[in-house]
Amino acid sequence: MSKHSGFKTKDSRLPTVFVFLILLLWLLIPLIPKIPPNPRSDSRHYTLKTVICPLYYCFRNQQIKEIMENNFFVHPSSVVDEGARIGNGTKIWHFSHIMPTAVIGERCNIGQNVFIDNKVDIGHGVKIQNNVSLYNGVVVEDDVFLGPSMVFTNVTNPRSFIERKSEFKPTYLRRGCTIGANATIVCGVEIGAYALVGAGSVIIRNVPPYAMMVGNPARQIGWISKTGEKLLFDDSGKAWCEVEKKGYILKEGIVQELS
Repeated sequence: MSKHSGFKTKDSRLPTVFVFLILLLWLLIPLIPKIPPNPRSDSRHYTLKTVICPLYYCFRNQQIKEIMENNFFVHPSSVVDEGARIGNGTKIWHFSHIMPTAVIGERCNIGQNVFIDNKVDIGHGVKIQNNVSLYNGVVVEDDVFLGPSMVFTNVTNPRSFIERKSEFKPTYLRRGCTIGANATIVCGVEIGAYALVGAGSVIIRNVPPYAMMVGNPARQIGWISKTGEKLLFDDSGKAWCEVEKKGYILKEGIVQELS
């Protein structure tokens, strides 16, 4: 009896078959249809799966078709629930979630890891940096800037064991205002037009238009122009913005542009 009895002998054809499969794959790769990069993305690189997986091509072609039809960009890692309204030219980047009744205007830029809840209304030209959550009741007007990791709330006295959805308080951010990184906006307040809230500040009451706010709790330290320049008012209550070439007037605690 052979000492090898009971064992399968090695198939000498396996290396040949393996080489044949490699050559076949090498011949087929050029035949796989290639698609252009995402038309709303700056990326020009292909991953391995975009080279050898036709199913991925079909998926990406459908995504590009939808992007071009809707005229806005949504990164594949983000979720936009059916019913959400998104304006032309808006870009939604990685790992973000847009709820069904959210409204986002045109030309907005939504950063990574952003959550936009139901009944949130966002105007045109808004920039939302990474790690921001906009909860039910937040209204953001045109040209507002929300810095990275700034925080909204919608209940003043939350408890995990008490549901207070009927007690949500709205928060209004008026046109052109800026909220700095890591600032917190306690719900139920209004941030005036073109106001600036400094990084890390905590807003607990209404902020006048053009006001500069810093600290915890935030206090007003001055006034700021539409272009973000500090306004220095003279004894007559007038100030001049050199960048805008425009004047402002302060009267009874209210700043207005001069025509």
